[in-house]
Amino acid sequence: MNYIDEIADRIRSSVPNRDLPESNTRPLFRMYAVLLLAKGAEVSREDVHNAWAAWMLGHDESHVSITPYGELSDAVAADDQPYVDAIRSVAEGRSE
Repeated sequence: MNYIDEIADRIRSSVPNRDLPESNTRPLFRMYAVLLLAKGAEVSREDVHNAWAAWMLGHDESHVSITPYGELSDAVAADDQPYVDAIRSVAEGRSE
């Protein structure tokens, strides 16, 4: 396994199952791995949302949440938090 997929798998395993999308998430978590490598624990909800939006374009280009982060409702924006938490947790574990 390559280093990107190793990080992606660690992030995915840190997200509660109830928060995981039902479709193929390998490409999504690869993007989250790149966010971890680029931003580490400084990753934000906006970063996660932008990666998710790019991934979602391959599944449903008309998804209502494919919009700039600042235009999301607070409730929808909060959906990104479990992924932020997972990325930060894995990033902090790598720096120890």
